[in-house]
Amino acid sequence: MDFVKEMRAKAKSMQKKLVLPEGAEPRTIKAARIIVDEELASSVTLVGKESEIETIAGQEGVDLGGINIENPELSPRLDGYARAYYELLHAKEEAKKAKGQEILNPITVEQAKKDIVSPLRWGAMMVRQGDADASVAGAENTTGDVLRAGLAIIGTVPGLKTASSCFVMANLDPSWGVGGALIFSDCAVVPDPTADQLADIAQSAAQSCREFLGVEPVAALLSFSTKGSAKHDNVAKVQSAVEILKSRNPGFLFDGELQADAALVPSVTEKKAPGSPVKGKVNTLVFPDLGAGNIGYKLVQRLGKAEAFGPFLQGFAKPISDLSRGASVEDIVTTAAVTLSRAK
Repeated sequence: MDFVKEMRAKAKSMQKKLVLPEGAEPRTIKAARIIVDEELASSVTLVGKESEIETIAGQEGVDLGGINIENPELSPRLDGYARAYYELLHAKEEAKKAKGQEILNPITVEQAKKDIVSPLRWGAMMVRQGDADASVAGAENTTGDVLRAGLAIIGTVPGLKTASSCFVMANLDPSWGVGGALIFSDCAVVPDPTADQLADIAQSAAQSCREFLGVEPVAALLSFSTKGSAKHDNVAKVQSAVEILKSRNPGFLFDGELQADAALVPSVTEKKAPGSPVKGKVNTLVFPDLGAGNIGYKLVQRLGKAEAFGPFLQGFAKPISDLSRGASVEDIVTTAAVTLSRAK
């Protein structure tokens, strides 16, 4: 599976609008040039002051032709975005009041106007308002900053409360997953999910499987126990997550709690979990916590010599992505193509 090639082809065919909030960051400017040249998006917007972006582009030898630049402080969208941001936060404050919670510093329109010009918030609002279809940031901002802006403005998929992440693990033995590709989740965002959060993660990972692997998901919720073979609070959490998923009737095959071999090897599945609906079909692995997920994907990457693509954020109402601050220009282009490919 040539994941990068497939995602770039998909993004090019879809022709969606991309915003890059870190508009004055050198790698981001270079990536914007490639994205425009390869026609991976119908438009690319760099957020920032035009003079700063032009200066850095000149230093890096990048032609800005065909790339949009938007300075939030001078944008004709500022008043509308400020009002939308105010209304969004005010509604959240009212919901807290209804629960008896005290609001110490109520949002004002003036404060909303000051806050919304933050590049990450601005990019998220462009996506929320439909002025962009996807946002990619993180080359100079922390994951926490990217997540906070996304959660505050874009929010999560209706019915879910948890934003998480997944990796696409590709080029394994073709007998695994979908031609040697599987979804691993969550490996980067939620350290110790509750049962409800784990159920959310499973649903988001299932959707990622549809979008990235192009097939219906078959998910295994992993543990060090299979069907009650061990007793522990961590096992009980996965068992509860499975019951929550069953109550939601999410529309995909899943089973748990399962050890990794019981999830992946049909003969072991039959022995440890006879009659399991996921026997021999698993393409999505849901880890019980971040420790297991992070260790798991790195072991498969290094010992199994798989390619690890991601982490890609999931669970948001509209596509946003976080980058490693050590991301290369090519990493930014690939992440942008993946994120654009998820736009509706």
